[in-house]
Amino acid sequence: MRSCKLSSGAAMPVLGLGTWRMGESPKRRDEELDALKYGLELGYPMIDTAEMYGDGGAEEIVGEAIAGLAARPFIVSKVYPHNASRAGTIAACERSLQRLRIERIDLYLLHWRGGARLEETFEAFHRLRTAGKIGDFGVSNFDLKDMEDAARLDKGLNASNQVLYCLSRRGPEFDLLPWMRKRGVPLMAYSPLDQGGLLRKAALKKLADGIGCTPAQLAIAWLLAQPGVVTIPKSSSRERVKENLGALEVKLSPQILAELDRAFPPPKGRQPLEML
Repeated sequence: MRSCKLSSGAAMPVLGLGTWRMGESPKRRDEELDALKYGLELGYPMIDTAEMYGDGGAEEIVGEAIAGLAARPFIVSKVYPHNASRAGTIAACERSLQRLRIERIDLYLLHWRGGARLEETFEAFHRLRTAGKIGDFGVSNFDLKDMEDAARLDKGLNASNQVLYCLSRRGPEFDLLPWMRKRGVPLMAYSPLDQGGLLRKAALKKLADGIGCTPAQLAIAWLLAQPGVVTIPKSSSRERVKENLGALEVKLSPQILAELDRAFPPPKGRQPLEML
């Protein structure tokens, strides 16, 4: 699978498994665990999670899914803003490591900008990195101004920014994504199917039918065709997990890309960063 190079030199896969809203219900736990294990069997090389998801429940499910693997996937997790003080970040990371049953998180993100001073959060990230507890670090839900602030503080080690980005929410293309590309910072796109809303778009279905793929595969393939973009679709269904992986095989011609632009126009001006 293709990957994006992080500032440390590490390679981050372009496609992974999301876990948002996993770990919230004991009744769904077996299904969620099965979906993750199945995805890993199929070859997904990355899992994204966070201490927020299910109050740590999602990290526990990920830990169970990867336990005993000869080669574990690239792991991304995130610290809550209210835990992101200097000491709080370190303590939160230790708790995440315990739930994940691993010794090192490959990419650790500040989930969104809150009350903690960025200087403290990034100092903690550096300490965790030096201690071998994390590989790279970055942020999530940061707009351009926030990224500029972060870039001034982290000495060039800001590895990624995870934001809401998909065909129906293309705001980052106007200023945020160009800024990140210029500096070699990959954008990690969450909710690539807009929580399923994109699958109900007639224009997407028509184009997908025309090239012999599903609407979900087309929407994910479009993201993967964007330079410097990584995405993490989430599903608790084996069928959907397999379908999403098929996006890697979808080839998009210039004509299809142009038709997608007509159906889902890029932004003509700056838009505030959207969040879910």
